[in-house]
Amino acid sequence: MALLEFFRPKKTKTANVAKERLQIIVAERRSASQATPSYIPQLKQDILEVIRKYVQISPEQVTVNLDQKEEDLSVLELNVTLPEDK
Repeated sequence: MALLEFFRPKKTKTANVAKERLQIIVAERRSASQATPSYIPQLKQDILEVIRKYVQISPEQVTVNLDQKEEDLSVLELNVTLPEDK
């Protein structure tokens, strides 16, 4: 059977090829948009140093996230867990 398929290969439908290509493009865009920019770790460190001037905290108490909402809209989220006053 394989010998016959060699001489008369099955035709691939263009819809299937287009679907596969679109899936590759969507996967690539998702991975590119989820990548964190290189300046985020430095930004976190700078924020941590400023907060430490006033309150003693550890690096685990500061989280910095950058969410890409749309092509031209980014949201920077900063969470700081401060110690309770005693």
